[in-house]
Amino acid sequence: MTRVFDEAGNVVAATVIEAGPCYVTQVKTVEKDGYKAIQVGFGEKKEKRVNKPLLGHMKKSGKGPFAVVRELRDFDNGEPVKVGDAIKADIFSVGDVVKVTGVSRGLGFQGVVRRHHFRGGPKTHGQSDRLRAPGSLGQSSYPSRVYKGLRMAGRMGGDVVTIRNLRVLRVDEANNLIIVKGAVPGTEREIVLIRK
Repeated sequence: MTRVFDEAGNVVAATVIEAGPCYVTQVKTVEKDGYKAIQVGFGEKKEKRVNKPLLGHMKKSGKGPFAVVRELRDFDNGEPVKVGDAIKADIFSVGDVVKVTGVSRGLGFQGVVRRHHFRGGPKTHGQSDRLRAPGSLGQSSYPSRVYKGLRMAGRMGGDVVTIRNLRVLRVDEANNLIIVKGAVPGTEREIVLIRK
């Protein structure tokens, strides 16, 4: 993340995303595959870390093995796409509203106060050790069990999250960078999917 200044001179929190180049490795059609989609590859990977069938499939695009391969349905940039085409940051323009999907930061095992914003117990009336405890789970002799989905302590983060309505502030076509207003899911160097 960084900060940029808008036309009025206000400071805006923003995120810099490397948006490409992504190379088309396969074009799926309704006639051949039953649905319309394209498969794209991004990043670099050592050849020895890719099995032979996948390596041959990726080499058809004219570029080496990719670190990430994803399928995109309903991709349309206004012109026909063929294997080997590069999708770069120039498909975005300043002012576009996008949604960014990624895996949120894994925070490990957390208690109910942090995970579900429980208030915790009172400090007084002899409860000096119940400040961050969940309290009663609400069950008695009936139904003699805990309902599924009850909010408790547990693992937090590491979920697929989509942040909507992020505005594109800048586009650097030479370096394939876009700057969007606000934060996106995940840590630095996280792989994200950007959609208009």
